[in-house]
Amino acid sequence: RLTDVTGVQTCALPIFSVTHQGLDFKNIGLDLRLDLHLLQYTITNQLGDRIDSLKSMVFIAENAPAEKTRQSFRIRASDFVSSQLNDDELKVVANDSYFKTVQPYAIYKVGLTLFEQRDYRGARNYFETLVEISPESDLGRRAGELIAQIEARRKVEPRTIGAILPLSGRHANVGYRTLKGLQLGLGVYGRERSDFKLAVIDSESNPDIARRAVERLVTEDHVIAIVGSLLTKTSVAVAAKCDELGVPNIALSQKSGLTDVGEYIFRNALTSQAQVRELVSSAMNQHNIKKFAVLYPNDSYGVEYTNLFWQEVLSRGGQITAAQSYPPKETDFRTYIERMVGTFYIEERADEYRLLYSDWVEKLGPGYLSRFQKSGRMSQRMEPPEELIAPIIDFDALFVPDGTKAVGQIAAMLKVLEVNNVKLLGTNLWNSPSLVKRGQSLVEGALFVDGLLDSDKEFRQSRFFTSFQANFGSAPGIFEVQAYDAGLILRQLIAGGVTTRSDLRENLMNLQKFSGSLGSINAQSNRELDRPLFALTVKEGQITRSTDPAQSK
Repeated sequence: RLTDVTGVQTCALPIFSVTHQGLDFKNIGLDLRLDLHLLQYTITNQLGDRIDSLKSMVFIAENAPAEKTRQSFRIRASDFVSSQLNDDELKVVANDSYFKTVQPYAIYKVGLTLFEQRDYRGARNYFETLVEISPESDLGRRAGELIAQIEARRKVEPRTIGAILPLSGRHANVGYRTLKGLQLGLGVYGRERSDFKLAVIDSESNPDIARRAVERLVTEDHVIAIVGSLLTKTSVAVAAKCDELGVPNIALSQKSGLTDVGEYIFRNALTSQAQVRELVSSAMNQHNIKKFAVLYPNDSYGVEYTNLFWQEVLSRGGQITAAQSYPPKETDFRTYIERMVGTFYIEERADEYRLLYSDWVEKLGPGYLSRFQKSGRMSQRMEPPEELIAPIIDFDALFVPDGTKAVGQIAAMLKVLEVNNVKLLGTNLWNSPSLVKRGQSLVEGALFVDGLLDSDKEFRQSRFFTSFQANFGSAPGIFEVQAYDAGLILRQLIAGGVTTRSDLRENLMNLQKFSGSLGSINAQSNRELDRPLFALTVKEGQITRSTDPAQSK
């Protein structure tokens, strides 16, 4: 008589043996063996013996007389393999023909694990076995596709570079500007031609298309590296697929945390972190500012820059004494500035207000007060001015991570509310003629950063600028600069003898003091290519490079 794990008697059976490997079902009829396997499945599943539990499921799936029962256990067994077994158990199943009913699932999972671990030789062995035993199944077809990817990894054209850019739709202009810079950097266009090839695919600003573009560039064009994407919504898709396929990707997007996707992802772009680092450094070291306030739009851009700014100021020993958010696209900033400087909630400064009001009334003279008491009405002359209580300005600079339209309106309101002698700080969005047009003299002395100043004499006389203008008939901007440098870096590393993707990755990791279009470029430990940034200001109505005040005296 057999009992289950709870001690309850379940059925009477002939004598059989029990081994450390489970029940020995030799010399027992099929019906009884099915009953025993069903019982073993129940017991071993409760005990956590997954291999013996699976053995019983497989036996029932192959031998039960009813098709419905066989189908049920086939599904149960395949789900069990797909979700319950650990890596060692999967290898047992993958390499034991007893489990032939579910063996393809185990083989695929083992192969996929090895693929993700970049053990491509081992992965290929498993995938080839799967294709051999189950060529027409979905798993077999998937294994075939992964074998093709592994083959594509092995075949590399060292002088073929891939590019994924938005060349249609609303971002096409930026895409083509970027393409020109990349073409010039690689030497595939212009008077100084190289033997490099550039394979370009339009992302159409679509993550799925961008992802498939990576696969095409690797499997069909055998590129050694891919430049792009530009856009936030496609950059992660490109980066993830590049890292999966083991192909170096130099991204040009400002998407936060992009290089965290994987070890094959690099970035050559003006990031929010780099901007804030340079801005705070210039404000504190060159302008001796220690106390800051922040007025920011409550959107993803404003919140990201505010958090980065706050952390950078504190890490350098500065202080944030006031912070106030406002709705995106706001046009009236009075109440937000008043809240920031303590003139909106008068009740919080009630004692101070009463004293100031008494002084104000006393200055009016007793005649005005007696007339008010008789008439019960306060004349316009009797109403205290809005600026009776002064703003609390316990900061020397105000950071506004927003566009020039908002900055112009904020600067005007600061003057109205007598928030004076405060330096305005901003991002590269301010590097535009519209800043001076909207802000007029109120933005004089503002401080912000960017990777390029169009009017800079040194830039316009550079070899890159003159070459770009000669080849394309137009002046380059920041997109052309970043793409040119990405192309130039790849061109010089590969021309120096790099022929594999893994070697290219190592060389990019160790890139130091590379001479780019605007100065030295260095790879950081997080695979960000740290490029030159400039502190800019408005001087006599013109955007120019900011200089250390002590040096300009």
